[in-house]
Amino acid sequence: MAFSEALSEDGKLSGRGNPWLRGAICGGTTFLGAIGHTLPFLIPEFTVAAYTAGGIVIVELLVIAWIRHRYLKTPLANAIVMVIVGGLIVFFAGVIIGSS
Repeated sequence: MAFSEALSEDGKLSGRGNPWLRGAICGGTTFLGAIGHTLPFLIPEFTVAAYTAGGIVIVELLVIAWIRHRYLKTPLANAIVMVIVGGLIVFFAGVIIGSS
């Protein structure tokens, strides 16, 4: 993601700024988002790891909703609903795919 963001355009056309900075931010936040709910599975007890990862995902979704509210000017309640509904869709898709 970072590489494709950095190569997408030079930032002059869209006004989004330096492509390498955008790439670093995109890659860094993607890494942090992925590692946040992956690391708990280093805990030997699966149930504790799963609940911990679930709690981290909830916090991540709320942070995404806040970012949408803060920077995209989305009303907070709408941002929370959109992000949580999206998260639930991904969750149930994983359950369906995992059970087949």
